[in-house]
Amino acid sequence: MAVIVYILNGPNLNLLGTREPGVYGRATLTDVEKLCRETAKDYRIEIEFRQTNHEGEMVDWIHEAAAKGAAGIVLNPGAYTHTSIALRDAVAAIDLPVIEVHISNIFARESFRRKSHIAPVAKASLCGFGIHGYALAIAGLAAFAQTKERTA
Repeated sequence: MAVIVYILNGPNLNLLGTREPGVYGRATLTDVEKLCRETAKDYRIEIEFRQTNHEGEMVDWIHEAAAKGAAGIVLNPGAYTHTSIALRDAVAAIDLPVIEVHISNIFARESFRRKSHIAPVAKASLCGFGIHGYALAIAGLAAFAQTKERTA
């Protein structure tokens, strides 16, 4: 059975490459997807890569990942990190490892960005590694899956 990881991206991440390049860099969401697919291939993982500007759609995708037996989720909730109790509750409600990823270091930015509703219910959080945080998250999920297999 294929190991599948969902990579879910929140609002405004479709504008990567043009939106605040001093903060987020020049890489586009297409570049992020390419990096994720290349990294996942190294671990024999398939990915489901998605982006939305709609909170409810992201909640539905989190539920879907759990229902379809995904190995985990790499979640960049964008601004919903700081505002969405619904996303927090969706992550808390599933029995999957969720790795929260942010391209910028949210703790070195504006004070309102320093609070994550997701971090307390995520398996891990990565921020400030640029788009390479996605690759690190995939590697982390692969390690979690291998550990789970060895202890099962």
